[in-house]
Amino acid sequence: MAESAIRKVEEVASLRDRISESLSAAIISGELAPGTLVSVPTLASQFAVSATPVREAMLDLEQRGFVASVRNKGFRVTEVSEQDLREIVELRQLIEAPAMRALAESFPTESLPQWRLLAQQIVVHAENANLTGFIEGDRDFHLGLLDLHGNARLVDMVRELRLQTRMVNLARMTMSEELPESAREHHVMLDLLDRRDGAALEALTIKHLGHVIGWWAGNSPDR
Repeated sequence: MAESAIRKVEEVASLRDRISESLSAAIISGELAPGTLVSVPTLASQFAVSATPVREAMLDLEQRGFVASVRNKGFRVTEVSEQDLREIVELRQLIEAPAMRALAESFPTESLPQWRLLAQQIVVHAENANLTGFIEGDRDFHLGLLDLHGNARLVDMVRELRLQTRMVNLARMTMSEELPESAREHHVMLDLLDRRDGAALEALTIKHLGHVIGWWAGNSPDR
């Protein structure tokens, strides 16, 4: 059974940010499906916190377009169309794949152990159905490698595109083989970086990002 992203928040610091991250993961993964109506009191009870940080987090998510306020009821999770997802993925493939190919030429191999550790954490999160950990680890992995490429604007652009992405079938994939397989692709990317095989890494990046409109959107396996 999938580990819910909406649960008691243990850390006192930055409650608003932590709640926002957890709710983002729940929305992105499909745990909170498009059209779902959520209320601040209910969420506050689930997170075991007061209503204030939850309300602030929901307002942040509203600004990002993840939810829309419903008068006297709460917030409704917004929808992202399949066309929107395809456009987002196409943009990411166009800008991330060539950047990763270029990075293969200058990747600092001495940093490989720390990237291996992060890649393995992503695999463990996938195997344990921890969608929050999986999504956050995947984000840190891809944005971190792009940061090594040295183009801050590219990193900011990809970060924004990720914020607009929904992987509506991800929550239903937690008992499948596809999620761990997708997670293990991060190790393959590191293998290619270590070998400085930019062409193969570019191709794998395109395939890997395509999971958003393949496996993670409930479509046929995108091999």
